Amino acid sequence: MSQNTSRYTAPAPAKAGEGWRLERLTPPSRLNGANGLRTGPDGRLYVAQVAGSKISAVNVETGAIEDISPMGGGIVAPDDLAFDEAGNIYATEITLGRVSVLKPNGQTQVVHGEVPVANPITFHQGNLIAGELRMGGRIMELDRNGGAPRVIFEGVPMANAFEVGPDGKLYFPAQAANEIWRVSLDGGEPEVVAKNLGIPDAVKFHPDGYIVSTQVASGQVLKIDPQTGAQEVLADIGPGLDNVALIGNRIFVSHVRGSIHEIVSPGNARPLVDFGLQWPMGLGVAGDGTVAVADGLFSYTIAPGAQMTLAGTLFWPGYPGFMRGIAIDKDGAWIVTTAMGTVARWSPGQEQQTLAHGFEIPMGVALAPNGNVVFADGAAGRLLSVPAQGGEATELARGLDRPYDVAVSADGAIYVSLPDKGGIVKISGGKAETAADGIGRPEGICISGDKLYAVDTAGKKLVEIDLGSGAQRTIAENLPVGTPPGVPPQHAGGVGDMCGPMWNFTGLTAGADGTIYVSGDAEGSVLALRRA
Repeated sequence: MSQNTSRYTAPAPAKAGEGWRLERLTPPSRLNGANGLRTGPDGRLYVAQVAGSKISAVNVETGAIEDISPMGGGIVAPDDLAFDEAGNIYATEITLGRVSVLKPNGQTQVVHGEVPVANPITFHQGNLIAGELRMGGRIMELDRNGGAPRVIFEGVPMANAFEVGPDGKLYFPAQAANEIWRVSLDGGEPEVVAKNLGIPDAVKFHPDGYIVSTQVASGQVLKIDPQTGAQEVLADIGPGLDNVALIGNRIFVSHVRGSIHEIVSPGNARPLVDFGLQWPMGLGVAGDGTVAVADGLFSYTIAPGAQMTLAGTLFWPGYPGFMRGIAIDKDGAWIVTTAMGTVARWSPGQEQQTLAHGFEIPMGVALAPNGNVVFADGAAGRLLSVPAQGGEATELARGLDRPYDVAVSADGAIYVSLPDKGGIVKISGGKAETAADGIGRPEGICISGDKLYAVDTAGKKLVEIDLGSGAQRTIAENLPVGTPPGVPPQHAGGVGDMCGPMWNFTGLTAGADGTIYVSGDAEGSVLALRRA
C-alpha cells in the first residue's frame, strides 16, 4: 500500500537528453478515473477504478490517497464496491463479468464468476446483492461461500449502483429506461420511483431519507423524494458522473474522469480530487499546433499556451465511441480508431462518420501522403488501409505480432510497432522487414523529418531512430509511461454491448515544428519534448 499525490511514483524524475527539453502540458492525475464509491469502516472513501484496475482509499480531510488493491493485483477493472461486517471488500469486475472479494489480509477470491457486465453491488443485513448493467439484466443475492445465487429480479434495463432504502426495498437505476425503480428483496414486480432523469447511474440514501442520484448524461446530482419522485438539482458537475457515497450527512460523488466532489450545499460542489486523464492514449496535432488527446470515453484539446479543454465524450450525441488512436487530416478533422471496432472521422461538436467497421481491436492510425487512412488491427495482426472518404478496407500486411501504432513517412513507407517483439517493422510490398529492434517495448511511434521516434514503455524512454542508418539514441528517460515496474501491460476487456475490449497504448505524435508529444499514461498526463 502506498500514499500518493499522483497516481504514479517514478523511480527517478523524467529527464530530456542533450538538445531537448521536457515539459508537461497537463498535470499528473491522482486517480485512474473514479467509478464505484463506498465509505469504508475507517471513514475513508474507497474508489473503484476500471481504467487502472485499482481500488484506492481517499482521506476526506487531507485528500491523501492510498492504493488498497494496486494495478496488477487480484482485482481486475473494479466498477463498484461493498463492505461486509468483517471488512471484506466485494468488487464487481465489469469486464470479466464476475464478483470477487478482497480480504483484509490482501488475498482475493472469486465469489461468483457468471455475472455478465457486473456493475452494482451492495451489502445489507448479511445479504450481498449484485446486478448486471445490461438489457434484461439480473439482480441477485450472492452466496458468499460460492453457492448458487438467488435471483431477486430479472429483466432490468441496465441496473446500476443501488442501495436498500429505509423501507427495506432495493432502489436502483433502470438506466436504459431513464428511471429509478424499487423492488422487494423477496422479488415481485418493481415500482417506478422517478422518471425523466438525466440517465441515472447511482442511487444512495441520505440520512434524512431522500435519494441522492448521479446522472451520467446530464452531469447533475439530484435530490429525489422516494415517495413522490420530486427532483431538485444539488450540483451540475458535467457528463460522466458515476457514483455516490455519504459520510454522515456529507455527500461525495465520483466522476469517470477521476474527480471526487463534495456537495457542500445546493449548487456548491468542492473538489476533493480534481479531474484528470484516465489513460491517455492516441495523440494528434492540428495545423495550428493544437494537440488532440484520445482518453477512452473522453477526448480533449490542448491549444498552444492554454489549458486542456474537453472536446467530447461518449455521453454526447454523435461521438465515435471509446477512442483509442488519433490522426488529424488537412481539414483539421480527427481520424480515430475505437473500441467498437471502427475507424471514423469526427470533429468536436459534429456527428461522426464511420469510415470502416468490423475490426477486432483497431489501435494506432496514420495518414498516408495520398490521404488514405492506415491503421493496425492489434488482435488480428493486420495492417490495413481505408480510403479517406471511407469504404472497403485493403489489407497491407498480415501475420504481425500484435501491432500497435503506425507511422507513414513522406515517401509512403509504413512503419508499425510490435511491442511484444521489441521492434518496429517497415511494410513494403506486403512484406515486413525489420526497421529497428532491441527497443524493449515500443508502443507509440511517429516520424519527424528523417527520424523515427518510439516510446519504450518497458525502458520508460523515448528513442530516436535515424531512418537512413538505423542508428538509435535515447532522447528522454524515466518517462511516466506504461505500467509500474514488475506489472505486465494491462488490457481491459469490453463492457457488454456498450464498448469492446479497452486495449490501451502509449501514444506519440510530432508537431510541424519538430516537437514530440508523449502520452504520460502511467501518471495521466501529456508531455512535450522540444528542441532546446
